[in-house]
Amino acid sequence: MKKLINIITAAVISLVLTGCGLHDKYEQSVNVPDDAFGTIHGATIGDTSLAQMSWREFFTDSLLQSLIERVLDNNTDLNSARIAVEKSEASLKAAKMAYLPSLYFSPQGTLAKFDSNPWAKTYNLPLQMSVDFDVFGSITNKKRASNAVLMQAQLSEDIVRTNLISMVAQQYYLLQLLDRQLDILVMTDSLWNASLEIQRALWENGKAYSTAVNQMESSHLNVKTQIVDIQRNIRATENALSRLMADTPQHIERKKWGTSALEGRPENMVGQRMFDTQYLIIGVPATMLELRPDIRMANHAMEEAFYNTQAARAAFFPSITLTGASGWTNSAGSAVINPGKLLFSVMASLTQPIFARGTLKANLKINQLTQQDLQKKYVQTVIDAGNQVNEAMADCQAAREKYAYYRRQVEVLYDAYMGTHELMLNGKANYLEVLKAQESLLSAQLSEVANMYDGAQAVITLYIALGGGTK
Repeated sequence: MKKLINIITAAVISLVLTGCGLHDKYEQSVNVPDDAFGTIHGATIGDTSLAQMSWREFFTDSLLQSLIERVLDNNTDLNSARIAVEKSEASLKAAKMAYLPSLYFSPQGTLAKFDSNPWAKTYNLPLQMSVDFDVFGSITNKKRASNAVLMQAQLSEDIVRTNLISMVAQQYYLLQLLDRQLDILVMTDSLWNASLEIQRALWENGKAYSTAVNQMESSHLNVKTQIVDIQRNIRATENALSRLMADTPQHIERKKWGTSALEGRPENMVGQRMFDTQYLIIGVPATMLELRPDIRMANHAMEEAFYNTQAARAAFFPSITLTGASGWTNSAGSAVINPGKLLFSVMASLTQPIFARGTLKANLKINQLTQQDLQKKYVQTVIDAGNQVNEAMADCQAAREKYAYYRRQVEVLYDAYMGTHELMLNGKANYLEVLKAQESLLSAQLSEVANMYDGAQAVITLYIALGGGTK
């Protein structure tokens, strides 16, 4: 007997030692590229990063701040993300409760009769308790996996939040762009109307052909159609912002173009971030890994897979359960006694899987492959993030370089338009020269404003790409 006990003890100790690694904690060990940003000329790469600013510090326009807050309070997708976090918290709480014993109250009663004997009444009023001993880490790994799921849910909420901040800011600046383009078109409408009246007067006095009047009127009408298009785009953008706020269509209050910190002209560069790369501090890739929620989420996905694999390994080891019961009963074996008495019972069980039709092996293999897949996806997430930073920075630099060209182009085309208009009044320029000067000036003016918006959009994209907007 003593020899048998020693054999069992040795077997249990061997199993425990074999399963020691099942309690190991996750450590991120996947190597990522050191030069995730690639080569970025003119960027400020230091210990700090633009993304470390809160979105309220980054977007200083009070109306934009108010708009972002309304969206973050009411947006349906963000509220769904918050609910997902609460669900994950509930799942984690349930996983933690698995360490505690289970209690059941299961009263039973029977009536039995044999031949002519009287009816025998038996009853049991037991309180049962069951405890699973987490010797091989099955419960612990499931709890840790649930915690990793919670972290992913929280980071998913951060991703939705940063995307909303980016979308609202871009739509807000788009409204300002459209307002500015509308002002340009309205001013152009007035100028071209004056040119059209002059051309009509020349025609009435026999100094121009009707063809010139028709061409001038056609161009004038084209400007009017563009005004209608801009007005329609303004309404569509306002409706899009209202939808993000989960509200009915409404007018969106906004400041005029050029009054926000992201829209300063080069001559007023104090504190501006749009057209001077010295304000675009991108930091080092390691900072991006700490701030970007999608990268951190990918890391927690690997953590979840790690613990799921550990739990799959633990399934190969025995489970140890202690079950106890106490209660009132009048059934004592084959005897029925009245009144009843208290009954206590304790049972320990050890269940060792031997053959489960390949389910345990398949489950382990699936979790191991999931780990490998998520490791590769993590590296790709880092690469994609670095690419976004590089692209956004290149867009910022391109917008700055083009701005000087567009500004000079508007100046020379405006002089050309005024000169051609003067020549037309003196009969020294035909209508085609005037039309070309008018249309070229309008195109350059609209392109200049569009480039300003492209620059603002690039800065916002860079801010989000570096991991900004989470605080």
